[in-house]
Amino acid sequence: MTTPASAVLDQIGLDALLSALTERGYSLIGPTRRDGAIVYGEIEGVQDLPAGWGDEQDGGSYRLRERGDGALFGHNVGPNSWKSFLFPARLRLWRARRAEGGGLEFEEETSEPPRQAFIGVRSCDLHAIAVQDRVFMEGAHVDPDYEARRTRAFMVAVNCGQAASTCFCVSMDTGPRCAGGFDIALTELIDEGGHRFVAEAGSEEGAEVLAEVAQRAATEADHRAALAASENAAAQQTRALDAGGIKDLLAGNLEHPRWDDVAERCLSCGNCTMVCPTCFCSDVEDLTDLAGDEAERVRVWDSCFTLGHSHVHGGSVRRTTRARYRQWMTHKLSTWVDQYGTSGCVGCGRCIAWCPVAIDITEEAAAIRATDGRVDANDR
Repeated sequence: MTTPASAVLDQIGLDALLSALTERGYSLIGPTRRDGAIVYGEIEGVQDLPAGWGDEQDGGSYRLRERGDGALFGHNVGPNSWKSFLFPARLRLWRARRAEGGGLEFEEETSEPPRQAFIGVRSCDLHAIAVQDRVFMEGAHVDPDYEARRTRAFMVAVNCGQAASTCFCVSMDTGPRCAGGFDIALTELIDEGGHRFVAEAGSEEGAEVLAEVAQRAATEADHRAALAASENAAAQQTRALDAGGIKDLLAGNLEHPRWDDVAERCLSCGNCTMVCPTCFCSDVEDLTDLAGDEAERVRVWDSCFTLGHSHVHGGSVRRTTRARYRQWMTHKLSTWVDQYGTSGCVGCGRCIAWCPVAIDITEEAAAIRATDGRVDANDR
């Protein structure tokens, strides 16, 4: 069967698509309503998606709301991201047991990661995954666990039809419409044409999966409606981050008084790094049982906001909240470019919504730009 470049699925067709992925050996990970938020977790089918639920987000604020229209993807990104499944918050690296005779037996963690189909990946998160691909899979030192999880993942993306007030992906050129990096991309439409999903294959396997489910060819009207939905989401965005020259702007303002201002508000809680889909700091912990017969080493997420993160002989390099926030923001927007050739920010807005004191990275960058302390050569 030949799959059209794009097709239209109804809810039964979408459920069939999810079943087709399950039959191919994928476990389904998608958005589901839990503990007062929409989070990513294991699902079995369409019935587990947050039908009719959306969210309201702002600085330091996240609330669910009923939409009243039955939309399955009528929400924006929540507190967790796909990083949780590609770069787990806790991963055992090896363990050791005391053998008979007093010796030690070491066992490296070699379990094969699951095949996972990610359902509902937004464009900003596709860009975030691409950023982490550079961190973990390029260069001389490839992370084997990340590589195994990443290469076995199937991406079902969703083009955003609305924006939260915290979104600023347009200014970062990372959304709201998916441009690549997916196996299948969906645009959910609810209008006079009914509740349907315009589906586009982005890979050979994606085309094969689409070919297995009931569908009809997308019409010109379907394409126009799908594009209009993305344009609507872009037009709704009220926040923006001017990325022009920001690498040099931040590098030239390391002693800007704004760092003191933000330090008076920042709690150094690390929420922004935990919810960020690109932050990748980690630490290792060595654990042993009380009898001393077994031990293991685990990798855990870390944050540059903790005092111990920059600890070297003699103490922490970044002792103050000012220094730690400056490190986070300048790395994210400036020195990340030196390391990986791209910004570490994708404009998802999670750090704004989940900051307890509503610190806004777009506001902080704008404040520094407005009072740029660098001396122009013509002014000397």
